[in-house]
Amino acid sequence: MKTAVVVFPGSNCDRDIAVALESVTGVKPAMVWHADTELPAGTDMVAVPGGFSYGDYLRSGAVAARSPVMRAVIAAAERGVAVLGVCNGFQVLTEAGLLPGALMRNAGLNFVCRDVALTIEQTDSPFTRGYTTGQRVTFPVAHHDGNYFADTDTLDRLEGEGRVALRYAESVNGSARDIAGVLNARGNVLGLMPHPERYMEAAHGGTDGRAMFQGLLDTVAA
Repeated sequence: MKTAVVVFPGSNCDRDIAVALESVTGVKPAMVWHADTELPAGTDMVAVPGGFSYGDYLRSGAVAARSPVMRAVIAAAERGVAVLGVCNGFQVLTEAGLLPGALMRNAGLNFVCRDVALTIEQTDSPFTRGYTTGQRVTFPVAHHDGNYFADTDTLDRLEGEGRVALRYAESVNGSARDIAGVLNARGNVLGLMPHPERYMEAAHGGTDGRAMFQGLLDTVAA
């Protein structure tokens, strides 16, 4: 599987997700700079990592969503390439219009940094096929603007179409319906606030994130 990790000024989880991808695929991802206008030929999966792209000016992810590389990411998603946005990457994907809704400041206005329990809501996507529906997993979170918001009609549509991928088992940041991650209509774009790439090895404290990356590899290899 040929992967790429987008790097913005202020990204600080790009190396984390690159290491996670390499540990599963055995191949180093291409690190793609925000000013690039193309992704490497044959890219099977794009990761938009966590961090504080462009210092979170205007809104988290707002400036990054308008960087040159995102036009290539959007085009790749439209072709069916898998796109994973984690934390700030989720914010970027909503700002770019690849996913519905918005990420607002956490309820209570506190930065949340801890392990959280999550429920896998569906297993029909490349990202979740390695889990079972209803499975309880634990991923770390580290965010100030992770409060997922969408209007009622959008939330109902996401629920009805099976596009809620993960849900918090407890209220963490005020997210509507405790949504932690959502998919696009095609199922090849996932945004989530928790960090699966930080729970890849037992030495990290857990391995629950590994199945997400293994599922992507299995989908491409199938």
